[in-house]
Amino acid sequence: MLNQQNLTQETEVVICPSQVHLQSVKAGLRSDIAVGSQDCWVQGNGAFTGETSADMLKDMGVQWAIIGHSERRGKGESNEEVAAKAKYALDKGLKVLACCGEPLENREAGTTNDFVFPQIKAYADAFTKEDWKNVVIAYEPIWAIGTGLTATPEQAQETHAAIRQYLGEVAGADVAEETRILYGGSASGATAPGLSEKPDIDGMLFLEFFSPFFRVLSKFLQTFLLS
Repeated sequence: MLNQQNLTQETEVVICPSQVHLQSVKAGLRSDIAVGSQDCWVQGNGAFTGETSADMLKDMGVQWAIIGHSERRGKGESNEEVAAKAKYALDKGLKVLACCGEPLENREAGTTNDFVFPQIKAYADAFTKEDWKNVVIAYEPIWAIGTGLTATPEQAQETHAAIRQYLGEVAGADVAEETRILYGGSASGATAPGLSEKPDIDGMLFLEFFSPFFRVLSKFLQTFLLS
């Protein structure tokens, strides 16, 4: 289905299946559609039963890794551990989708930035200027992931703009300008047009892929990633 879609040169699509399906998905996709993992380990190969290293992913021809998803953070991964994972993946030649996002209580209390900025700072402390060329930030409000709730375009733009401004403070104005920031969190074909009109929203992260979504999104988005 996806292999038959018409993609412009300005549209980048990355599919991130479960680890056990990475190789078969990659083998079945055309070459202009990239494949990424949903996580990777913080070190190289060794006695780490059950983990998938960036080294293994590179061996399979995987190009991207999602790092710092809220469901991984929810298992106890600290900001610093997440950043170390991302840095190792970058050093091994993977591109990184660096996730951030706040729970509902922070959104309701008006402290979204207080929760998200330390996540961004940990990435900035670990990355070099050169690293940022291979990083895309994904803002996923935790309260909207898989719940059917979606931040309004205005809410998403406000947070994206704040992330970009803060990124300029901790990583440099050039990094802030050039780094793409995606929105995730129950995004759909119905909500994508309004979200994509906002200047600081550079694409979407989806939990599932459906052909109708693609037909809508391809009209509006230059970049989006699917998992």
